[in-house]
Amino acid sequence: MRGSRPGKRRQAGLAAVEFAIIGAAFFIVLFGMIEMARAFFITNTLTEATRRGARMAAVCPVGDPKPASAAVFDGGNGSSSVVPGLTTGNIEIDYLDAGGNVLPNPAGSFGSISYVRAKVTGYNLPLIIPFLMPTLVISGFETTLPRESLGVPRAAAIQPC
Repeated sequence: MRGSRPGKRRQAGLAAVEFAIIGAAFFIVLFGMIEMARAFFITNTLTEATRRGARMAAVCPVGDPKPASAAVFDGGNGSSSVVPGLTTGNIEIDYLDAGGNVLPNPAGSFGSISYVRAKVTGYNLPLIIPFLMPTLVISGFETTLPRESLGVPRAAAIQPC
């Protein structure tokens, strides 16, 4: 019996060491999954933001600031209440001709506007796990819709949104 006791003493801390190794790997995987889910949520929200901005731009007067405000789910201060760090400065509204070219002066060439495009520019998603990658550069979100009234009703004056 005495021979078995020294072996048990050597293994007394082994469970704690094993838990530390397995626990660290488990928490890395867990937080990685949470971060990926959050990134997917943000990308879906940015897609919806461009859709909202383009829809508002198609029915609001040219140059109205409301489409960018609607796109970021504005909380009243020009920044998003849903996506951290997204502001109206990250939303670009373009007015396009029939060929898809950006019109440099949309108010001056009102009759040439065929499409409205909203896109997210210059947005970086801050990550929760900073030692891997501090920010995730997100780009390529845009929505193009055909123009509608552009804020000009058939029988009345132009109304701001």
